[in-house]
Amino acid sequence: MNNNKPAHFTSLTQALQLIESGQSSTEAILQACLERIEEREPEVGAWQYRLDTRACLELYRANRAFYDNSLLKGLPIGIKDIIDTADMPTEMGSPIHTGRRPVDDASCVALLRQAGGIILGKTVTTEFAYFKPGKTANPRDLTRTPGGSSSGSAAAVADGMVPVALGSQTAASVIRPAAYCGTVGYVGTRGEFSLRGIQPLGQSLDSLGLFSRTVEDIELLRALLLRQTPVQTEARKPRRIMLCRGEAAGEVEADMAVAIEQAAALLSRQGVELIEPQDSAWLGALVQHHGVIMAYEAARNLALESAHPDLISPALQELIDNGLKTPRSEYLASLRAVAEIGTRLAQECEAVDAILAPAAPGVAPKGHERTGAPHMSRPWQALGLPVVTLPGLTDTAGLPLGIQLIGQARSDDELLRTARWLAPLLTQAGTDQR
Repeated sequence: MNNNKPAHFTSLTQALQLIESGQSSTEAILQACLERIEEREPEVGAWQYRLDTRACLELYRANRAFYDNSLLKGLPIGIKDIIDTADMPTEMGSPIHTGRRPVDDASCVALLRQAGGIILGKTVTTEFAYFKPGKTANPRDLTRTPGGSSSGSAAAVADGMVPVALGSQTAASVIRPAAYCGTVGYVGTRGEFSLRGIQPLGQSLDSLGLFSRTVEDIELLRALLLRQTPVQTEARKPRRIMLCRGEAAGEVEADMAVAIEQAAALLSRQGVELIEPQDSAWLGALVQHHGVIMAYEAARNLALESAHPDLISPALQELIDNGLKTPRSEYLASLRAVAEIGTRLAQECEAVDAILAPAAPGVAPKGHERTGAPHMSRPWQALGLPVVTLPGLTDTAGLPLGIQLIGQARSDDELLRTARWLAPLLTQAGTDQR
């Protein structure tokens, strides 16, 4: 197999192929990732807690017989720090939980360990997966935000520290940082994965999310998290795509508007039929309903933390206050409205393979005080649809402009096959830009 990438930038799937063919070894790839972390972590700040080089290599060597016969061969994985790990702290980006040690692994962590993955550490999260940023910088431009709330997971994967990482999404916490950092990000149909052992924010909205540098790696992790045997499938060219330019959801910056048109033109040249929604007002309505649901549920989920107002950020306190002020009748009305919009959209998209939309308003904003606006993900997260962010397109400075593909509920496998077909075309288009 010809692989010209540095070892630390090898994808999970490629690494497994190299190990199986004898062209590389787990220890060599672990060492490369650990060296990359030592080199870049002082600037990027992706990790809240991690195994050092000695501890990681000792873990692998002591259990080599297990790892050598496992699916993941002892390759490293990052875990967002709202996801429980029995052997590492889970502090949720808050001083309230400093030093907290869970009794058990979250189900997703247990499944990856059973498959032979080494949990390298806990990646930085915003406070309780909401808006207050952690220490992480965007590896594509250290002066910019990596997005949130899965800041560390996106940055660690984008910078070659680990091939894959877990995150979570309640609003835009996977799709937006993937777009800002230039990685693949995936959120499954709501309820697709177990959330046992993951700190809840809004139970009607929360989802587990995955980060990688290739769609193939997402497909592999997805199979493992569903306790299924990974199988190889063919990429699938779509027949019909619905184009949602995003303005009805909120601001779309000029560079992102250009990127969406580039992606649409690329699809058209490939013979894919593009259609547009009959009416886009529902996008803005979903943004509003998402906000109501998120505030109402967060106020109930963060009851323990509400007892420590001096230890939570003003933004989180405002969310809780808004949720407590929201009448239950308004919350229920928003849930009903989302369901009704979802039914209408499913009917309109019955013959559509996917929806194409911006994954973020534009490139990652300058500064580290905020994580960027979430409105491009709120509609799809409210509906609970599967979404994948694809990198490749950039602005004139080379900063990532991620686009997202949205599928129909429970069509995750088909969506990822379409994403696998489109991903290299976007990468080539981005290369041609430069």
